[in-house]
Amino acid sequence: MSGPAAAASPAPRCHALDGARVLAVLLLIPFHAAAVFYAGDLGTFYVSNPESSAALGGFLVLVHQWHMPLFFFLAGSASWYSLRSRGAGAYLRERLQRLLLPLGVGILVLVPPQVYVHDLQSVDSALGYLRFYPHFFDGIRPTGHFEWAHLWFLAYLLVITLLCLPLLGRLSAQASPSPPEGGAGWRVSLGSLLLLALPLMLSEALLRPRWPGFQNLYDDWANLLLYLLYFVYGYLFCHQGGFWVVLDRRRRLLVALAMVGMAVFLALTLSGATPAAGDESAAAQLFQAFRGWNSWCAVLALVALARRFLKAPHPLVSYGSKAAMPLYLLHQPVLVGLGWWVVPLPLAIGAKFALICAGSLLISLGLYEGVIRRLGPLSPCFGLVGRP
Repeated sequence: MSGPAAAASPAPRCHALDGARVLAVLLLIPFHAAAVFYAGDLGTFYVSNPESSAALGGFLVLVHQWHMPLFFFLAGSASWYSLRSRGAGAYLRERLQRLLLPLGVGILVLVPPQVYVHDLQSVDSALGYLRFYPHFFDGIRPTGHFEWAHLWFLAYLLVITLLCLPLLGRLSAQASPSPPEGGAGWRVSLGSLLLLALPLMLSEALLRPRWPGFQNLYDDWANLLLYLLYFVYGYLFCHQGGFWVVLDRRRRLLVALAMVGMAVFLALTLSGATPAAGDESAAAQLFQAFRGWNSWCAVLALVALARRFLKAPHPLVSYGSKAAMPLYLLHQPVLVGLGWWVVPLPLAIGAKFALICAGSLLISLGLYEGVIRRLGPLSPCFGLVGRP
């Protein structure tokens, strides 16, 4: 895995993918703010408003279809750039620093306050936070308090990176991979682009009924395989520029497919026609296969739109690329704390949602600018160890 990959010249950054990554991180704030007002099959958030919102629930369900697949696709594309400029050994060290350290620190510092707020809402605990903290380690959720909250993404990405590294290193060692903006390499057509949905559809159909989505890593084969596939796809798209050519040429069709698919999915959800978790019937498997197709079309459409409208460098994208990891780490504990304060206020749901979104973004950015960037040697605890 060394040799040619280590000697390869650094590839120029793709501003569209950087821009898509920044927007995906920012979308986490309204997504999790909507979860405060959601009641449904996706579960209960750490803080819940007594009244739910059908509109915010619909927004959350739609975004949930493609948001994390997009993250893993973008992570795979980032790995192509990292391996081209660093080589496998340096890439692995950088991944461990950027993922494992923030994961460990975040579990100890950022997750317990969220679990404590959830306890305050659900069991009206009289324990103060300092007395509660040791109880965070009294067992793994759902039988105990220990969990990794939103940091599950780092754990999954780290495991997927380690699993895929031999394959990625072998691909990187191949001579002259085509640049992301070029068209050399494999012959790619629209049919082959859409055919990549087949493994996703099979994975969802066969595994999702048995593993509906409890992200504990050791017993979550549906999510693990799904996100591994998206990670590899993101890498392959950068490794073979023919994918980008077809994506750009067929942008309008892909956007139309994604819109139709999401409309059908929303209609099924609102009508109550979606199968219950754990349903292993043929109809349920067919629905899960549709979800796999639908998510892939949505990811393709969003990346195609990013390549059309975010292809030029922009100072906000440059700033956001550096701030993305700290914002990802900080936004949810900030949002949960702010939500706990906002929910009891005598305000309409729309006003509460706006207040939580705006406040979470401003406080998270303030912590990044005022604290994280000035921590010096401690800044790697928040993922500040170089470009992703």
